[in-house]
Amino acid sequence: MTDKNERRLFGRQRRANSDEPRERRYNVRVSPEEDAQLRARAVVARVTVPRLLVESAMNAHIETDTDRKEVIAEVFAVRRLMANVANNVNQLARFANTESTFPAEAEA
Repeated sequence: MTDKNERRLFGRQRRANSDEPRERRYNVRVSPEEDAQLRARAVVARVTVPRLLVESAMNAHIETDTDRKEVIAEVFAVRRLMANVANNVNQLARFANTESTFPAEAEA
């Protein structure tokens, strides 16, 4: 296998041809820092920056900062509830260990 063919198998690949011509073009302006981040992500994904942008935009799972904050708030709420349950279990264990019996109301 030649070096060129090997790169093609394991490197970047072209997008599949579309039935319709791709006539729309978008110009996106980014800062130098954003450009560096986009290029780094494209290298990791082994695609070009335009392909990275298209695939990211067309991805069904799009997460905004608001979505992320809502999920984080829910995780913290669940964590708080789990801490309450753990506290109750510790209180029951402490009582059972000191009294050598388990409270009848806790068995139900």
